[in-house]
Amino acid sequence: MIRQTDHLGCIQVAQCETIGVVKPVDELTDASPALASVGRVRKRERISDRVYDELASAIRDMRILPGSALSETDLAERLQVSRTPLREAIARLVETGLVSVVPQVGTRVEPIRLHDVEQARFVRESLEASAAEAVCARPERDVRRLRALLAEQERCFQIHDLDGFFAADEALHEQVFALAGYVGAWQLMQPTKMHLDRIRRLSLPDEATVRALIDEHAAIVDALEAGDPLAARAHVKRHASRASTEAPALMARYPDYFAD
Repeated sequence: MIRQTDHLGCIQVAQCETIGVVKPVDELTDASPALASVGRVRKRERISDRVYDELASAIRDMRILPGSALSETDLAERLQVSRTPLREAIARLVETGLVSVVPQVGTRVEPIRLHDVEQARFVRESLEASAAEAVCARPERDVRRLRALLAEQERCFQIHDLDGFFAADEALHEQVFALAGYVGAWQLMQPTKMHLDRIRRLSLPDEATVRALIDEHAAIVDALEAGDPLAARAHVKRHASRASTEAPALMARYPDYFAD
């Protein structure tokens, strides 16, 4: 069984070497940070981009839960940035629909909405199915990286590392786009896909779900290696639909995280 914890009163997920699911930002203690300092930025890199990436990742990974209040003062201190790049990052999060800012009320993480999840599923399924077909059309298909990522997913499953599993899951799908020559399409859909990703993260504590995900990934890789576009498309479509299929049950289990 995947180990679970009710540490800090949040949804039960396995605790990993990095960060699991923790309390909303406004309830955090120094001993349980959901956010890390953005650190020093590289040349030609904006601080606001780093802030956006950190906040978006924390929301996507459910380290900052739906409905959490976001305090500018607290965020600026934890991220060690000034208010200007922080506000720029929050404005981008508002555009993605992950955060809302209500005058005289404050800034909050938006709840998960099934409409947004379904929109994200359609975008991801359409693009990835096409990418898989493009990979199959190539005369040479080097799937060694995909096989290595499957092995990493299996390793993470065995040691109950859900964060590591999710990272390897993401890397595998990105590699499909890279093999197709459309890594830009993968990057383009990330803001929309984050609505789907929150559902994916909520489903991970279930051991049977993780096992099924690995098996579905293996079927996709097998089809790509065989150069079978019909099988590749079918496996991708079935896999991409999983999150939408599981959403109603997750909504019933975690009603506070969802909105109609």
